[in-house]
Amino acid sequence: MTATRPEPAILTGDYIRLEPAEVHHLPALFEAIARPAVFEYGFGGGLAALPKDLPDFRDWFERTHPSRNTTFVVVLVGGPRDGQVVGTTTLGDFDEHREATHIGWTGYDPRVWGTAVNPEAKLLLLQYAFDAGFGRVRIQTDVLNQHSRAAIAKLGATFEGVVRREQPRADGTWRDTAMFSVVIEEWPQVRAGLEARLAGFGGRPVLFRTPRA
Repeated sequence: MTATRPEPAILTGDYIRLEPAEVHHLPALFEAIARPAVFEYGFGGGLAALPKDLPDFRDWFERTHPSRNTTFVVVLVGGPRDGQVVGTTTLGDFDEHREATHIGWTGYDPRVWGTAVNPEAKLLLLQYAFDAGFGRVRIQTDVLNQHSRAAIAKLGATFEGVVRREQPRADGTWRDTAMFSVVIEEWPQVRAGLEARLAGFGGRPVLFRTPRA
């Protein structure tokens, strides 16, 4: 297998569409994710990094997204909120020689937590990575983020352990990182599990849950 960094593309599912992130997406993305509930457990550097306004958000977004990546905005498909931006996610850290890449930099509007959004985003990105010849996809989170860790495990990813003092937070502390992965040999089983989860939503469009700050 020979891994090749994939070209940016629009990835469309039944519930969401992943569009390559552009400057014009940033105001809607700011409204979706610049919330304490999203940042409080380490996303984007933690609460100390929470942007206070749109200009601050633009600076944060450019600063925190690595150059060698494919960054997407997450857009709802169908229903009363068709076309609404509800988050961002990235395929990055490409290592073609080792056939390894990383799904990360993921944040969603809390009103879509627990819906079809995350499993379908992961289904689309994992397929995108494996179709490009990658054999290992890393997914990771702050060890303190129990919500995110549970969501990653529920995807069918394998927990590999905790990497200590792995990266700095915006407040100057250091985070330990919980590391998960999906490898190509596991992909058929993981894909089947994700497809079964998505089927459980019955094709109904994603609706917002109770708003959180």
